[in-house]
Amino acid sequence: ITDDWSGYDLNLFTYPQHYYGDLEYVLIPHGIIVDRTERLAKDIMKDIGNCDIMVLCVLKGGYKFCADLVEHLKNISRNSDRFVSMKVDFIRLKSYRNDQSMGEMQIIGGNDLSTLAGKVYALGLNLSVLFAKDVVGTGRTMKALLSSIEKYKPNMIKVASLLVKRTPRSDGFRPDYVGFEIPNLFVVGYALDYNEYFRDLN
Repeated sequence: ITDDWSGYDLNLFTYPQHYYGDLEYVLIPHGIIVDRTERLAKDIMKDIGNCDIMVLCVLKGGYKFCADLVEHLKNISRNSDRFVSMKVDFIRLKSYRNDQSMGEMQIIGGNDLSTLAGKVYALGLNLSVLFAKDVVGTGRTMKALLSSIEKYKPNMIKVASLLVKRTPRSDGFRPDYVGFEIPNLFVVGYALDYNEYFRDLN
């Protein structure tokens, strides 16, 4: 999505009345998100569908993208020659206060991450780990997460992100699967929030 894209007029959509006056425009309509997520699922299954998959949902903003992505992955698996076993687990991170990046990532439930990594190790070498994330901005969050899982040597580690922001503060990290590359905007909806508001927008 280009920097000069002006978005869709809000009058073209229905959205909760309590958000009237709070939004500027719709950047990506829900139907386009759904279609793009289905395409990402096809690409993921093509690349790692020969392994069992552990999907790690990065909460809270990634829950909607993760749920829809997993549903598409399951549908593709059901209709293919080989059924792929999928497990889903969760990790929660915090890197924003209000609309500003705090500059450092807080892992909430760090002990859970080590337990989860142990599960990855116990499940064996034919396991692929897929991180499902809402937004990649600077890339620091994902680099920290990846380094914590890599030492347990899963068969493959991939990252799927609904959005990637073009930001001058990026460290160059690029997810394996990207829904949309967007300008350096603060976006809400589809489980992305501002202080817990707006998650309920499609």
